Amino acid sequence: MEKLTMRRAMMFMPGNNPAMLQNAGIYGADTVIFDMEDSVAISEKDSARRLVHNAIKRLKYPCEVAIRINHIQTPYGLDDLKVVLPARPDLVRLPKAETAKDIQIVDEIISEAEEKNGFVPGSIKMMAAIETAKGLMNAYEVATASPRMVALAIGGEDFIADLKTSRTSHGNELFVPRGQLVLAARAAGIQAIDSVYTDINNEQGFIEETIRIKEMGFDGKSVVNPKQIRLVQEIFAPTEKEIAHAERVIAAYQDALARNSGVIAIDGKMIDTPIVTRAERVLAYAAAVRK
Repeated sequence: MEKLTMRRAMMFMPGNNPAMLQNAGIYGADTVIFDMEDSVAISEKDSARRLVHNAIKRLKYPCEVAIRINHIQTPYGLDDLKVVLPARPDLVRLPKAETAKDIQIVDEIISEAEEKNGFVPGSIKMMAAIETAKGLMNAYEVATASPRMVALAIGGEDFIADLKTSRTSHGNELFVPRGQLVLAARAAGIQAIDSVYTDINNEQGFIEETIRIKEMGFDGKSVVNPKQIRLVQEIFAPTEKEIAHAERVIAAYQDALARNSGVIAIDGKMIDTPIVTRAERVLAYAAAVRK
């Protein structure tokens, strides 16, 4: 079974906050994202880059470590990459991606850094946040612009501003963009990550939104507060019944392979490739819960 990297809860941390960088690994997020974009004032961009570089270089985190750079067309994006890439983050998140060219520019810079620093080629991955209507219309091209791409995310607040609408509790304003983003990600064979939920004190609203996006096919959610991590992971955790069924599917599949048989059935019901794929996904999520 191909190893699935879990990105159920991807937690943003301000890159200019030394205490939060130091403690980022203790909350149980699948990915920590050290932010050098929206949460960092222009006057602190330089210090944030140095702090993020040193944190990744010197500290051991028990999870995937990502950086959110400023967009490559701003005065800050290139410097973000120049300073932090030598520390070797696992993942680079590009905000406000609108074209394949955006991805290819960053990809080339990462390739140069990998060669210069002796890193394994292709070892630093990429994801892109879609935050405008134009970006969504080009989402598949963005998702397939580089073999480094592992996920598309939707940046809800900027997207809503671009649509010239406003946030609601039911989330109808993002229903179509979310659906289109999941389709683009799935067509490209990569993960789909939902936006942050900014009303930190509204736990019920957060739970309801997370259940909705799971049902839509998202793989995880960006979060801004440690208390949201456990909630996301509980919602994405498979039930015991789902795990038991998945184990039976995989056992039947492996038995059929051993017998060179193309016919797989459980309780009289035929098992085909999509069902095996879903079972593998359930077991991967179950394994992540047990870690």
